[in-house]
Amino acid sequence: MKKNRIIIFDTTLRDGEQCPGASMNLREKLEVARQLARLKVDVIEAGFPIISEGDFTAVKSIAQEIKGPIIAGLARCVDKDIDAAGAAVKAAGANGRIHVFLATSKIHREFKLGKAQDEIIRLAVAGVKRARSLVADVEFSPEDGSRTEPEFLVQVCQAVVDAGATTVNIPDTVGWAIPDQYGALIKRLYEEVPAFKSGAAVISVHCHNDLGLAVANSLAAVRGGARQVECTINGIGERAGNAALEEVVMAMKTRADFYEGFACGVNTREIVKSSRLVSRMSSLLVQRNKAIVGENAFAHASGIHQDGVLKKRETYEIMDPQEVGWGATELPLTKHSGRAALASRLKDLGFKLAEPDVQAIFARFKEIGDKKKFVYDEDLTALVGGHITEVPETWSLDYLAVVSGNQTVPTATVRLKRVDGRKADAVYQDAGIGDGPVDATLKAIDRLTETRGELMEYSLRATSQGHDALGEVNIKVDFGDRQLVPGKGASTDVIEASARAYLNAVNRHLFSGEERKKRSEP
Repeated sequence: MKKNRIIIFDTTLRDGEQCPGASMNLREKLEVARQLARLKVDVIEAGFPIISEGDFTAVKSIAQEIKGPIIAGLARCVDKDIDAAGAAVKAAGANGRIHVFLATSKIHREFKLGKAQDEIIRLAVAGVKRARSLVADVEFSPEDGSRTEPEFLVQVCQAVVDAGATTVNIPDTVGWAIPDQYGALIKRLYEEVPAFKSGAAVISVHCHNDLGLAVANSLAAVRGGARQVECTINGIGERAGNAALEEVVMAMKTRADFYEGFACGVNTREIVKSSRLVSRMSSLLVQRNKAIVGENAFAHASGIHQDGVLKKRETYEIMDPQEVGWGATELPLTKHSGRAALASRLKDLGFKLAEPDVQAIFARFKEIGDKKKFVYDEDLTALVGGHITEVPETWSLDYLAVVSGNQTVPTATVRLKRVDGRKADAVYQDAGIGDGPVDATLKAIDRLTETRGELMEYSLRATSQGHDALGEVNIKVDFGDRQLVPGKGASTDVIEASARAYLNAVNRHLFSGEERKKRSEP
């Protein structure tokens, strides 16, 4: 590896997915992993295998399918964690990595672990050695590294490198660091641990955004000697999030004069596509003014700015929008387009779908095509997102009619099919009234499904241009167990989209209940 080659370690599927309400199912994680491979990140941290059967399966499936990037699984310095991570990444072969961590800061040692410094070093070394017995590539993270005493941190780094760690990550776990201070800490480690300076081991950084400094801290660390940056698409993650991959990469590329000699292998033209996919799969919308990938990132409202850009783009744009993937949408499909044309376009968009999936999306495509003149790439992406988000259906929407107005009590008539196999295709119909057409629809669905959900979050966005644009609804529902269940739905009719999103959440809730029941049975 070149001395100034920066390794991009993407933790969207691990730390990013830990963000409340951002949970993804296996199919969603695989789609994100495929896109990360097209983005050409160096490492994909696919999950925390010991945490659940679902996480283990996701890491194992990604390790089996995704070629190119290193596939990492997270583990505490606990034997069962490390063994689970080793089993999960085994299919990746030489590209498998186990990432072990153990808290090292004084506050964590005293109040969380109740252990002295020498015991922390002993546990860290034992964890690295066990991981090294399973894979050749081992990363160690001293949790809360930025608040750990620098002298002790040097000892920890030296000990784990001697034990076989090939990467040592210094996390700013709670977003406490300041760029000058953090950069100086990384520089000290680089200077005092010989393996870092010689290139025998790599210093990594993992920064959180609690003070809005995650990207600034990461870039300061690069100047200090870090050669791996851990980040997420759109900066999603615990609390205020992680360092945003797109900002770290484009800062180094755009300011190559300052970061002279530093480079990474990311295919920047896949950035916008990656951002949109992660946003849809995680149900976390990207703010309009988000750097690089927000809808306003390259919008110029001021007449002075518009005039300058028309005369010479560089007057008000420091990077070419096309360099990060902004550009014209492909020619839209219409209701007359055939299944082969749809399948080809879905493939061009990067989706890997089996024949039954294409057939199901084609059926929805025809429904949408009958309601609007053109079906754009964004519309297709929304349809695919809705399809792969689905869990095994207990209920499906068969019919919806709504009466509403400023002088009328909003009333919704809903007909659902029960498709769980016990009463296959049995049809049930009921009506509900509410404060508005959406409220009336959801109440009718509650009556039919015998569930009671409280709508905690609701967002609606148009996927493309025009008055007939597809409306995509993202919701989060509390069914009384303090777990927010996400739901997604899309239609040219926002009430129908809302009904589909709510049914998606209901089906998720019922399916997870059945899964919990199965696991509890002897």
